[in-house]
Amino acid sequence: MRYIVTLMLLFTVETVVGQTYQAIIDEAFSYYEKQAYQLAVKGYRNAFKVRQDNPGDLYNAGCAAALAGDSKQAFIWLNQAISKGWANLDHLQSDTDLTSLHNSKDWDELVAFARREVDRIEANYNKPLQKELLQIFKEDQSVRFAYIEAQNKYGFKSRPVDSLSKVVMHIDSVNLKKVKAILDQYGWVGPKVVGGQASQALFLVIQHSDLASQQKYLPLMREAVKRGDAMGSALALLEDRVALGEGRKQTYGSQIGRDEKSGKFYVLPLEDPDHVDERREKVGLGKLADYVKRWDIEWNVEEYKKQTNK
Repeated sequence: MRYIVTLMLLFTVETVVGQTYQAIIDEAFSYYEKQAYQLAVKGYRNAFKVRQDNPGDLYNAGCAAALAGDSKQAFIWLNQAISKGWANLDHLQSDTDLTSLHNSKDWDELVAFARREVDRIEANYNKPLQKELLQIFKEDQSVRFAYIEAQNKYGFKSRPVDSLSKVVMHIDSVNLKKVKAILDQYGWVGPKVVGGQASQALFLVIQHSDLASQQKYLPLMREAVKRGDAMGSALALLEDRVALGEGRKQTYGSQIGRDEKSGKFYVLPLEDPDHVDERREKVGLGKLADYVKRWDIEWNVEEYKKQTNK
């Protein structure tokens, strides 16, 4: 399974042939989701001509290459991911996307390299807390990955999707109790305490929680961003959710709605759409037009203003 970074991680704005780095990465992932792995690999190659410093993107590229049957490229990207700080050994060893690599002599070397890097990076971690948060992360993302797959395969109103939505709600409620206890005891712990993915679990669970919980912990996340313990791009998504939940317009355009009749997606009410890309850039997000392509939305600010009577 792809290491799911979700929509909030490490967005930067760098232009190549009229596209941002993140836009190319998003396009590569869209091919991955469609199981067009050769095209995904091509996309990642293009993205890495711009920069090659995001361990999550490198790991995901390695998964795509493995699924495309290009084991040589998969090992190159996976080794680079580990070198850049990708440090989830359990995920590496259990990821079914990488099963085709397990019989290669390079696999044992890769796992050994990952183990050495994990031991070095995690020497001063709060290991019990990290373990708990990684499990929360895994539960949160794996069920959502299954939910998205079911939507693509059976449709939004299908029985499998309905069943999985109930599973999602149950897991969210259980995880929220755990995360609230952690936040109340430790505060918003960052990567230096539990590692990047474990720290991200805090955001994911709060992002998926009820409005009251989001409102309670939003100030805590704002302070974490100032300290460098959380990402501004992630905070932007939470800010948007809270704004909409309170009946205000979102700031960054991260929240997407779906018309029940037509099945089409659209950008939920947005403040000052003319300058949304300027605001997104300040928090490390790519252009809105690139972001919404994954929902087959063609962003046209003038049309949007007409449709929303702005």
